[in-house]
Amino acid sequence: MPKYRKFTIWFLILLLMLSVSGTVNVRANGLKEQVDIMFVHDTHSHLNSFSTIRNDKDVMAGGFSRIKTLIDMQKEENPDTFVFDGGDFSMGTLVQTIYESQAAELRMLGEIGCDVTTLGNHEFDYRSSGLSNMLKTAALGADPVPSIVLCNVDWESMEKKGLTEEQKMVKDAFDAYGVKDYTVIEKGDIQIAVIGVFGKDSLACAPTCALEFKDAPSAVKRTVEEIKEKENADMIVCVSHSGTFENAKDSEDEILAKEVPEIDLIVSGHTHTELQSPIRHGSTYIVSCGEYGKNLGSLSMSRGENGRWQMDDYELLPIDDRIEADADTDRKIEGFMRNVDQLYLSQFGYTRNQVIAENDIKFTSLEDMSESHEEQNLGSIMADAYKYAVESSEGPEADEVDVTVVPSGTVRDTYTKGPIRIEDVFNSFSLGIGKDGIPGYPLISVYLTGKELKVAAEIDASVSDYMTTARLYMNGLYFTYNPNRMILNKVTDCYLVNGQGERVEIEDKKLYRVVSDLYSGQMLGAVTEKSFGILSVVPKTADGTPVENYEDAIIMEDGKELKAWDAIARYMISFADTDGNGIANIPEQYAAEDGRKVVDNSRNVFDLVKSPNRFAVLIVCIVIAAIAIVVVIIMILRKIWKNYKKKQKRLKMRRI
Repeated sequence: MPKYRKFTIWFLILLLMLSVSGTVNVRANGLKEQVDIMFVHDTHSHLNSFSTIRNDKDVMAGGFSRIKTLIDMQKEENPDTFVFDGGDFSMGTLVQTIYESQAAELRMLGEIGCDVTTLGNHEFDYRSSGLSNMLKTAALGADPVPSIVLCNVDWESMEKKGLTEEQKMVKDAFDAYGVKDYTVIEKGDIQIAVIGVFGKDSLACAPTCALEFKDAPSAVKRTVEEIKEKENADMIVCVSHSGTFENAKDSEDEILAKEVPEIDLIVSGHTHTELQSPIRHGSTYIVSCGEYGKNLGSLSMSRGENGRWQMDDYELLPIDDRIEADADTDRKIEGFMRNVDQLYLSQFGYTRNQVIAENDIKFTSLEDMSESHEEQNLGSIMADAYKYAVESSEGPEADEVDVTVVPSGTVRDTYTKGPIRIEDVFNSFSLGIGKDGIPGYPLISVYLTGKELKVAAEIDASVSDYMTTARLYMNGLYFTYNPNRMILNKVTDCYLVNGQGERVEIEDKKLYRVVSDLYSGQMLGAVTEKSFGILSVVPKTADGTPVENYEDAIIMEDGKELKAWDAIARYMISFADTDGNGIANIPEQYAAEDGRKVVDNSRNVFDLVKSPNRFAVLIVCIVIAAIAIVVVIIMILRKIWKNYKKKQKRLKMRRI
């Protein structure tokens, strides 16, 4: 064979080897690769399917056994599918009552194949001891559990000041579980670095959280720099419990996307937002699938020629009874539910499937409470329940309850038509834990002046459109407001209604007894902050002394706390059995509005300016003062300009 032909053959072989080698390197570097991701967030202990209202229809939604079915189907197509969770995996159903001892939520996230999660504000609801016990329980168990990432806990500042006992407790639990700033998950040829972050509003919604946090974008930026320096990650994902609003460009996760453009994907929890299409800032995508496992997020991305990932497919898969439940997952959940009956509900004399009332009323949905600022029968029945339970528990000798308050942020689900079970009632008001260490926020009793009751009405009218969790549903306090009037001056009529249904005018200096739940009391500071301190109320004892610790105001019954959810259950059990089958029926009164919150949409000039309150006068004075200052500044500037022109004219004349 001629030498040149041998040379040509070896040259072609060498080119082929280089070509193959180059292909391998391209795949190893993740170029032109596709990645599949499924995600949830804000599942709030909703392991079981549940009855709720969705798109104005009663449906059975959610359920980890159905989520597991879809994830398994996806993994049959791509075994290297990643699964992420955006936090608030706890607090929302009876499952939370075994949070500390069973860690059911984390174990079930592991069961469905979740790779990484982060902490939300409700993971702190059972205080530092509850979170710590739950993490240690999960870490010591044999079940697979997801990694937990959280990059903006400010351990440096806390350690510099000296860790408190609660902070030490949480730090020890973090170490035991292995909580990190970020983790790298590798599947197939893809390595994803996953960062966790906790937002400002999450912290504001966690009154029992003992930790301090760094600014989220700054902490994430530093973590991204560390990842780029130490890891060979193909993609950077942030599981964030900060929040996104579909039509608000200043939501925390959109700010994060703009300030840290190296992030490829943000799974956005906290605000329960359903994004039907991803939000994109530069090459960063934000996704969000809503609450309670009603949807499973599913997406595919591929790396483009510029090295950044682009979204190819994205959808929210509804979780409902059309999906076959995974039998093994169902059995595991049922085991947890038996523990709920034995360890928790037995203390109250209930079982989870116990039917306490039958319902033919159409109650408002959570979406209605968020979107429609008016009287809602779901809030009304809960407010009525508080009054009934407290007064029937205390007897006629106790002080009458003048007003009860239910903020929409404490309402976690609605009631559908048909039988209402104990589990449904608990799910509707499922937050927190009391001073007694028993799950469920207790009711508290405080006193407000008449003037402060009017402020409470103005908080609802003026603040709650900016903070929908502060929308108030009340028994005893009735008011009319005009949304077109000046902010902080929207309420045009405010009065009390007594037990006989009679109107009673409010006396500004008189103390009135108000009942709400512990969490609502603890969250008053956040409401005050939203109004820049202008709208504030100071809860007091019966003698007018300010309440310093809301736990001192807890309503007790035979040495036990009266839980908010139990108050609702008792009220429903008290209803008349109108069809004679031995089960109470929800009264027809809840099918119509009662005039508790009347919306007056008048744009008549007289209606918009009549009866100004002190806040309106203050705002007008501030505006007038601001205008006066601007006018004075303009006059001064005009005078300076005239003097300058005169001076220039004189100089010009001298030159001539």
